[in-house]
Amino acid sequence: MTDPQAPANNPHADHDHDNGAAHGTRGSYLKGFFLSVILTAIPFWAVMTGAFKEPSTAALVVMLFAAAQIVVHMIYFLHMSGKSEGGWTLMALIFTIIFVFITLTGSIWVMYHMNANMMPMQAAADM
Repeated sequence: MTDPQAPANNPHADHDHDNGAAHGTRGSYLKGFFLSVILTAIPFWAVMTGAFKEPSTAALVVMLFAAAQIVVHMIYFLHMSGKSEGGWTLMALIFTIIFVFITLTGSIWVMYHMNANMMPMQAAADM
């Protein structure tokens, strides 16, 4: 009689779910969830109570909390780390951030210089 669990008899016996990617535990998911809730509640409270007198300060604080929340989501829910998939997901993320930064900075720089070099409307009307 043959063993039904032997690799020759069971096509799923050598099936391995470990593909090198990090997998979260219940504790890591809960930690990520609570960090996300806190990183959402603090800016919400600050804006709703008018804790900042300057709108630009409030916008800066909200953006900083948003950036922190993005990092929390990438670590705890997307499992991005240097170990995941041999580091390629992290490299792709770094490349994307650099590319977006260069694109946005270049666009803002071009728009600023286009605005600075435009002829004033009054001078155009006097021609």
